[in-house]
Amino acid sequence: MAKEIERKFLVKGEAWKALAGGTRYRQGYLNSVKERTVRVRTIDDKGYLTVKGITTGATRSEYEYEIPAADADAMLTDLCEKPLIEKNRYKIRAVDHTWEIDEFFGENRGLVVAEVELASEHQVFEKPGWIAEEVTGDPRYFNSNLIKHPFTKW
Repeated sequence: MAKEIERKFLVKGEAWKALAGGTRYRQGYLNSVKERTVRVRTIDDKGYLTVKGITTGATRSEYEYEIPAADADAMLTDLCEKPLIEKNRYKIRAVDHTWEIDEFFGENRGLVVAEVELASEHQVFEKPGWIAEEVTGDPRYFNSNLIKHPFTKW
């Protein structure tokens, strides 16, 4: 079983933008209940199907498979819950970890979050200066909840 251990933070300022170029993501959910999510995503010209289990602390099961991009586009258009998640992802190596910063657009414009993947939930790590408040346990920031309660409506 694949496990994902991540912590999520808000991002302050824009200094981080000078550290990497962004990649465009479009994603939607075929199922967004908290016990399991089924996500369809396109990253540039590739498609992916991801199944995730319930989050316990900062850990959850995750299974991801590449699928034809045309199939992913069709599912995003015809089957996924709306609104879709639209964002640019920046991968920045800082202080011994790779941080993934998501800058959201569309219904979630204005939201910028950073995630760091860890070896254990209690791993000690140093945060770059552009990291702000931790939101790991706040379900409002789960992508699967941002389709139901977009950031621009908070």
